[in-house]
Amino acid sequence: MLELTAETYAWVKALHVIAVIAWMAGLLYLPRLFVYHAEAEPGSDKAETFKVMERRLLRAIMNPAMIVSVGAGLVLMAASGPALWDSLWFPFKVVAIVGLMVSHVYMGKWRRAFAEDRNTHSTKFYRAMNEVPTVLMIVIVIMVIVQPF
Repeated sequence: MLELTAETYAWVKALHVIAVIAWMAGLLYLPRLFVYHAEAEPGSDKAETFKVMERRLLRAIMNPAMIVSVGAGLVLMAASGPALWDSLWFPFKVVAIVGLMVSHVYMGKWRRAFAEDRNTHSTKFYRAMNEVPTVLMIVIVIMVIVQPF
């Protein structure tokens, strides 16, 4: 178990929440960019602009925010000790976080496909994928705040 002062714990928790907000913003916005990109003619100025926006969002915001979210979360988890795993809500939260990370990885793959003008998915697909992080976020917030079990 990691020993943190109450003040240090609060700072790590604040950093964690800030990073999660930034990460979620990207997870919710990138699929929306994919919807618009899928509607654009490959090679057009519009499509090329989306490529830049998608790359910058993923690399400059989403990747660092995910790393800080997970890192700070691991510190908080270590400071909370093994009793955290005795509650049923926490493993559900962890599964939902893994789901967010898997979504993130797939979004990176889709971004590369767009960058190489080889997207094969429809706007309907990206609209549906836009809902996945939302559902996972709802599960995580309920697990953390309500702790239903």
